[in-house]
Amino acid sequence: MGETSKDKTILGTLCVCVTNSIPVKEAFEEEFEDRFSKRVHLVDQSPGFLKNEVHRPRPVKFNHKSGKWEDDKTQTGYYQVKTWWRSMEDFENWTRSKSFAKAHSKPKMEMFSGPSKIEVHEVFLSTGSIESLEKDKKS
Repeated sequence: MGETSKDKTILGTLCVCVTNSIPVKEAFEEEFEDRFSKRVHLVDQSPGFLKNEVHRPRPVKFNHKSGKWEDDKTQTGYYQVKTWWRSMEDFENWTRSKSFAKAHSKPKMEMFSGPSKIEVHEVFLSTGSIESLEKDKKS
């Protein structure tokens, strides 16, 4: 798929975002987050890697009566591990690397409540920036 002039983002040009949605059992959430916090950062060293984010689920629902968002105790949600890549080829190369095999070699299967789901998206538009988020935090 060729890049067009409209395929520009604040990251420069069209890039790929890979999302791994992972169902983590409530009893293992703290350990799951700890493992990611202490990871070896092998993916960060891979050619074409742009950034990594790990998102904690926060199931909420809108209460139409009160007009407010409320925690939804009936849903568990999924952790999402997102990596951004310069190209699909760079991501594919990562998945075939020894570093990928090493990074995924010791999963603790009992912490998961089901299979994970991988989705790949091409980023065709991006607004805002990490810098503006950091600035807002300090205000």
